[in-house]
Amino acid sequence: MTKSDITIADGSRYAPSAPAETQRRVVEPGAFRFAAAYLDHGHIYGQTSGLLEAGGTLEAVYDPWKERARAFVEQYPQARIIDDFDELLADPALHMIAAAAVPSERAAIGVRVLESGKDYFTDKCPFTTLEQLEAVRQSVAATGRRYMVYYSERIHNEAAWHAGELVRSGAIGDVVHMLIMAPHRLSASTRPGWFFEKERYGGIITDLGSHQVEQFLTYTESTGAVVRFATAGNVAHPQYPELEDFAEFGLRSTTNDATFYARLDWLTPAGMPVWGDGRTFVVGTEGTLEVRKYIDPGRRVPASVILLADGSTLQVIDCHDKVGFPFFGRLIRDCLDRTETAMTQEHVFKSAEMSLLAQKRADKH
Repeated sequence: MTKSDITIADGSRYAPSAPAETQRRVVEPGAFRFAAAYLDHGHIYGQTSGLLEAGGTLEAVYDPWKERARAFVEQYPQARIIDDFDELLADPALHMIAAAAVPSERAAIGVRVLESGKDYFTDKCPFTTLEQLEAVRQSVAATGRRYMVYYSERIHNEAAWHAGELVRSGAIGDVVHMLIMAPHRLSASTRPGWFFEKERYGGIITDLGSHQVEQFLTYTESTGAVVRFATAGNVAHPQYPELEDFAEFGLRSTTNDATFYARLDWLTPAGMPVWGDGRTFVVGTEGTLEVRKYIDPGRRVPASVILLADGSTLQVIDCHDKVGFPFFGRLIRDCLDRTETAMTQEHVFKSAEMSLLAQKRADKH
């Protein structure tokens, strides 16, 4: 997929690709084999492209709807269409199955993948209930396999990824506070029915909020947090009574007392040329940074920019087509080497747990 193929106006189909000069293949062809399955969300294309650019070999695809599998093969002709998911589970050559199922079904599918002796790479949100999270925790402990998550707003965004590198290097000192604004375009006509059923999508904080929690825990290097407040509701779409189109919530790190505020919505206006003007603001003891993830308003679209201020300078760091997406190569090596350089399993679980707890708090109100 080239940059011209990216539908930047619709986040459900947003699938970035790195230019050749930033791609880093970490294995030889055939050394890491994977399949794609359950293509309910368009993020499966981003998951697949990321693994391919890092050197993965795509073997097969399965979906209960044959037309979705055929559309996938038009994009990735190297994949053979499989008629039965059990056939993928039984294939000893596969190291991983990547999937983007209906959110409420992701955990059960993942447990089957883990029990087959393979690692699992699911779209976010990885769970819609705390009970699903606990079941997967037990399965990971029993099988020793990995349950990894496509938190694309950090791992598949160059500025968001590089911001994490800057923070870890001490560029702004210790993180004191983070603010994330995460607007999204609804694109209702392109959404499947499950998208509007809360039991199946989990609520806006469970879904979109899982991205933001993951970034907070990453940038603050936190192993846990507490929910300070959370609200969610439907402010503009009464025709979809189970849709939550606006939410806000706050966390406090239990590791270092850093605080966090996130605003989520499905209210991106038609005049915005991207699916959401996503921004992250990080305040540190020695500097600040702002991440403009998808657009630099009035100047550039698409864009991936960091504004970094410290004790002596103000820098504008253009990350677009320059940083690449190192996560996927690390993920492949982790699966082969049984290391945790891309993302720890506990980080995956804690990010999901905190978004679920924040959703639970919002539901009470």
